[in-house]
Amino acid sequence: MALLDLIRQRKSIRDFLARPVDRENIMMCLEAARLAPSTCNSQPWKFIVVDDKQLKNKLCRAAFSGIYSINSFCKKAPVIVVVISEKSKFLARIGGMFRGTKYYLIDIGIAGEHFVLQAEDLGLGTCWIGWFNEGAVKSILNIPQHKKIDILIALGYYDREKLRSEHGREPMDKIASFNSY
Repeated sequence: MALLDLIRQRKSIRDFLARPVDRENIMMCLEAARLAPSTCNSQPWKFIVVDDKQLKNKLCRAAFSGIYSINSFCKKAPVIVVVISEKSKFLARIGGMFRGTKYYLIDIGIAGEHFVLQAEDLGLGTCWIGWFNEGAVKSILNIPQHKKIDILIALGYYDREKLRSEHGREPMDKIASFNSY
């Protein structure tokens, strides 16, 4: 499939099927993320894949309860991928301080997008989650407290027939121009 067609097809999925995801497909998504470019080749990420059903259910109960319950749909996803921020290389951190830019977040965004596009190409759906109980996730997965979990990615199969076709995106002339603002 052409890349632009794949991008047009990808949607945030909030209704997953109970079908398990093969580790081979998960590894392909992780490989796509691993190959993502990053500032000074820092690769400031670690991915923890939670595909054990009991552990995933425990994680979701804790991560998506109370004020985080808006994302409780993730409980239906067979896989949750935890994306942890690791330290960028020294030059990337210095450059980021001068520019006022957290490059590691951009890097994680690129790696995450590689992951979700590879998933879509494999017929899997994803949803990028930023609102969750980080402390609960750290506790359940034995992640050191000084680490930062920026995103979770829900992963699984979905019913393509139930999806709306429209993304609701702004028209090109509202978001882009040539040679001046």
